[in-house]
Amino acid sequence: MASSILKALRTFSSPAFRSHRCLPGLFPLQSSADNKAFSNICRRFSTTVLSPNVGEGTTPLNFSGNQQVLTLDREIGRLEDLVIPITNFHNEDKGFMVLDGKIFDVPIRKDIIHRVVRWQLAKRRQGTHSTKTISEVSGTGRKPWRQKGTGRARHGTLRGPQFRGGATMHGPKPRSHAIKLNKKVRRLGLKIALSARAAEGKLIVFEDLEVPTHKTKNIVNYAQQLDGAKKLLLVDGGPINEKLKLATQNLHYVNVLPSIGLNVYSILLHDTLVMSRDAVNRIVERLLTPINR
Repeated sequence: MASSILKALRTFSSPAFRSHRCLPGLFPLQSSADNKAFSNICRRFSTTVLSPNVGEGTTPLNFSGNQQVLTLDREIGRLEDLVIPITNFHNEDKGFMVLDGKIFDVPIRKDIIHRVVRWQLAKRRQGTHSTKTISEVSGTGRKPWRQKGTGRARHGTLRGPQFRGGATMHGPKPRSHAIKLNKKVRRLGLKIALSARAAEGKLIVFEDLEVPTHKTKNIVNYAQQLDGAKKLLLVDGGPINEKLKLATQNLHYVNVLPSIGLNVYSILLHDTLVMSRDAVNRIVERLLTPINR
C-alpha cells in the first residue's frame, strides 16, 4: 500500500501530470484499503475532483470501478463537472457525487454578484417610512397674526415646516425600493456564488441533514471539527427537520435554509456551505429549468 501511495504522490508532482486535465486509468489501486488511504491523502490537497469525461452520464467511469483519478490543480470557470465526496455529521464516507459544471464551475464575476446583492437588499426593504405634509399635520388653519403692523414676518399658518411640530417638506413617503434585475442575471449570480464556494473548498455535501437528537452540542461539535469555519449555512432539500431547527436556533454562527430559499446574500454571509444531496439536486433542477418569458 505504501508503494502505491508514494507512486501516486510522485505522479501528482510530475510536470507531465500537471500538463493534463485528467488521465483515466493512471494508476489502479489493488485493494479497498489502498483506495481508502489514497483517497484520504488526496483529500488533504483538494476537496473537489474533476470528472474525466464531462457531460457523459452522471457517474464518471473511473469512479464506477476500482480505479480513482484525482487532480490537484484545476482552472476555475471551465464549466467542467466536479466530483465531491459525500459525508454526514458523523464524518462517515458516503461515496461521491457529481456536481454539474454549468452550476458549480462558472467563471467568477464580481460585478454580477454586486448587482444581485444590491437587488436583494433593495427588494427586502419595507419602505414604510413616512412623514407628514402641511395638509396632514394636526393644527389650526387660522392665521396666527395680522398681515401688517406687528413687525414680525407674515405667516398664514403655524403648520409650516419652519415651526416646531410643523410639516416636513420633501420627506420620505411609503414606496417600494425594488429595482429591476433580469432573471438570467439573478440565476447567474447564484451560480457564481456556488462556484466560488466550490472553488474555495468551502462546499460540503451531506447525504442528509438528519441529527440524532435536538441537542445543540451535536452541531457545536461538528462545527469545531471544521478548520477555519466561522459561519455555517445548512441547506436542506425540503422543509427543515424539527430536530435540526432546535439544534441550531441557539447558535448565532449556524443558519438553516431550505433549498428554495438559497440566495446569493446568504451564501456570502457564511464562509462554509453545507448542502444535502437532495438540496443539490433541487438547486440544479431549478437553475437548469428554462426561464418562462
